Amino acid sequence: MKLFSYFRSSAAYRVRIALNLKGLAYDYAPVHLTRGGGEQFGAAYRGLNPQALVPLLQDGAQTFAQSLAIIEYLEEVHPQPALLPKTPAARAHVRALALAVACEIHPLNNTRVLKYLTGVLDIGEDAKQTWYQHWVAEGLRALESTLAINAERGKFCHGDSPGLADCCLVPQLANARRFDCDVSAYPTLLEIEKNCQALDAFQRAAPAQQPDAE
Repeated sequence: MKLFSYFRSSAAYRVRIALNLKGLAYDYAPVHLTRGGGEQFGAAYRGLNPQALVPLLQDGAQTFAQSLAIIEYLEEVHPQPALLPKTPAARAHVRALALAVACEIHPLNNTRVLKYLTGVLDIGEDAKQTWYQHWVAEGLRALESTLAINAERGKFCHGDSPGLADCCLVPQLANARRFDCDVSAYPTLLEIEKNCQALDAFQRAAPAQQPDAE
């Protein structure tokens, strides 16, 4: 397998964690999202992924875009160790936690949105930072409240084994810190993150450990 990735991309970070948790080897193909206007917009990469986004996973003759779709593919093709629980209700709950990050927080704060704010809309850096911190706080506050009262939460978002929701949570907290967001108000999330970061699979997936890290 080959993973097209950018070290700072939280979406690619999710997939790296999932691959590591499942013990799957892969080749790392860096796609720099800012150098030269963004390598993802080049003809070669657009030929693979017309969305011009990372991550992209190649598995044999097949290519798969969108981080959660990739992780669900890995879950179906390589079901052990499982990243989703057994029952339909529990699986729906874990997917909802993952989507709270992937659909409610991340899209408002990814690179292309921030560039549009400062470029086309001519919003200053301070206003961009306020935008970023507002939406991160909104999303993390909701996640904290959800997980704090969740009876099925264990060491991780669901139970005592890391799964899909943890793959999404850890990269989002890393991004929040990179943009100087105060995460001290989320003790439940921080405890889960601490448990995740104790695992080799999460450590090896970290941005600073990637071959294209700057």
